[in-house]
Amino acid sequence: MINYNNKRFSPVENTENGETTAETIFIYKQKENILTSIYNGGQVLSGHLIGLVDENGNIEMRYHQVNKKGELMTGICHSKPELLPNGKIRLYEDWKWTSGDKSSGKSILEEI
Repeated sequence: MINYNNKRFSPVENTENGETTAETIFIYKQKENILTSIYNGGQVLSGHLIGLVDENGNIEMRYHQVNKKGELMTGICHSKPELLPNGKIRLYEDWKWTSGDKSSGKSILEEI
């Protein structure tokens, strides 16, 4: 199992309907298979996520955040990891808003 504890991630790609950008920083904490994160930056004033990590490092998570418009946004996300040659982790994410327009998208995060 990949351990994400104390790792930091930032988006390198996101679909247009997403709110995270390269300025958004995620700080991951992990205890056993439970993952949590606080994040902010870019369009996100404050965000939190909670998820479960499986034996292959895949993450099933739920998130909520307040954006610069003052809106509370919620969603679900599935992340699949790739170990890069430099030892860092890249996460391929499929996500869906459970608030707002309920649209879905894809993003890529990389460990910083």
